[in-house]
Amino acid sequence: MPITGNNSNEDESAIEDLYAASRYRAVTGVLGSHAESRDLQIINLSITFHGAELLTDTKLELNNGRRYGLIGLNGCGKSSLMSAIGNRELPIPDHIDIFHLQREMAPSDKTALQCVMEVEEERVRLEHEAEHFLILKVKNFSGGWRMRIALARALYIKPALMLLDEPTNHLDLEACVWLEQYLTSYKRILVIISHSQDFLNGVCTNIINMHLKKLQYYGGNYDTYIQTRFELEENQMKKFKWEQDQIAHMKNYIARFGHGSAKLARQAKSKEKTLQRMVEGGLTDKVSYDKTLSFYFMDCGQIPPPVIQVQHVSFRYKDDGPLIYKNLDFGLDLDTRIALVGPNGAGKSTLLKLIAGEHHPCSGLIRRHSHLKIGRYHQHLHEILDLNMSALDWMMKCYPDMKEREEMRRIIGRYGLSGQQQTSPLKNLSDGQRCRVIFAWLAWQRPHLLLLDEPTNHLDMETIDALAEAINDFEGGMMLVSHDFRLISQVAEEIWICKDQKVTKWEGDIFSYKNSLINALEKTKSKTK
Repeated sequence: MPITGNNSNEDESAIEDLYAASRYRAVTGVLGSHAESRDLQIINLSITFHGAELLTDTKLELNNGRRYGLIGLNGCGKSSLMSAIGNRELPIPDHIDIFHLQREMAPSDKTALQCVMEVEEERVRLEHEAEHFLILKVKNFSGGWRMRIALARALYIKPALMLLDEPTNHLDLEACVWLEQYLTSYKRILVIISHSQDFLNGVCTNIINMHLKKLQYYGGNYDTYIQTRFELEENQMKKFKWEQDQIAHMKNYIARFGHGSAKLARQAKSKEKTLQRMVEGGLTDKVSYDKTLSFYFMDCGQIPPPVIQVQHVSFRYKDDGPLIYKNLDFGLDLDTRIALVGPNGAGKSTLLKLIAGEHHPCSGLIRRHSHLKIGRYHQHLHEILDLNMSALDWMMKCYPDMKEREEMRRIIGRYGLSGQQQTSPLKNLSDGQRCRVIFAWLAWQRPHLLLLDEPTNHLDMETIDALAEAINDFEGGMMLVSHDFRLISQVAEEIWICKDQKVTKWEGDIFSYKNSLINALEKTKSKTK
């Protein structure tokens, strides 16, 4: 049996969902590699999920020592493919052991140490924080720490085939840098689904693009894939246009002279045979480009500054608990473009909740403009969705003043959901597609200030780029918590570090901050050698 990253007894509902999904999945394929090989090759692979074809007669090829980034648009079936591999629904030899990390550890009464010991704990990595791990139960950990526990299980085992589905979700930037550095030396087969272009560039030796129900293979990291794909598609379009020009010319000649003089008729017949040979030999397909999205945050209108004033604010969760923040002072306006960075537990999400009014300071004041509307996106927002309803019906329920269903269709369509995706139950959509529904819901509130807490989780890179463009076009203010270096570089004008009960401005861009994390990691490594 493969080991998965969320197989605790307390997570029975997730397991039931997984097996329920399996009942709807039809997988066919033939083992192409040698039964004892450490490489994996499956030919004639097809996968059907909920009646929809995800892959049709394609090849899965994973070679030992290679690190693959699995990419593709939201809803194309990346996670379903990983689940099919992880559950051994494909003909995978028994000697290839598999670890499939799907999400952070589920909340439970086990300690973090017990969770890792289930897979022969990684003692060396945990010893320096053993006291901390021995007494806190998993259910009391943040999502970031539960993801670290799941990763500790995966990285200690070092399976022949490791499947990581969005492993950077919930991690802080420092942990992302550590994971990136660690995975670059993984010597077996690694397959990663990640929305982070920066992470894929640092880790991957190969890219697999799930496109048009096929698996397309590219050598190199993500940037190399982009360049190679551009060149291949450019050459394909040139060949396609040349063939179409030749076909049009020959058809025109045949039509004009096919019944003319004997000489012209013979030439027309010759061209007709040439045309037939071209068709029988296979014509070049026109390039099918990925559908582009165009997110949009509604016009929020202007309100005069100051929009938010944070004055001498301190905060702790319990009266006798440690201070998270002490004596904060800053202001926010509609031209604010700030990214919050810092380690897990330093209070990035807490600060957003304070600004939104979901938490209250234990001392000091937070003054908000009386007309200010705040839109806060966070990782648990999807829980407001009624998964038995369609996206269209759910949005109509949320905004009953919207009487025209066609207008609501256009609103949802702007976020990349069209046709059957709008009318099928939300439970049949991918995580990324459900996130788009949430963004549509959030945008229609017309907020003045966006507080975005890890908005890229489950989104593909095309959707993240669309989100970045929408943020840059937005007339209001924005504060962002994200582990995606590229998104931060696209939208943030200031980097604020949350650490040691205070917030300080970083004098530089996000990539200089990343370099500082890499340098700190290298120093730590050198001290422990």
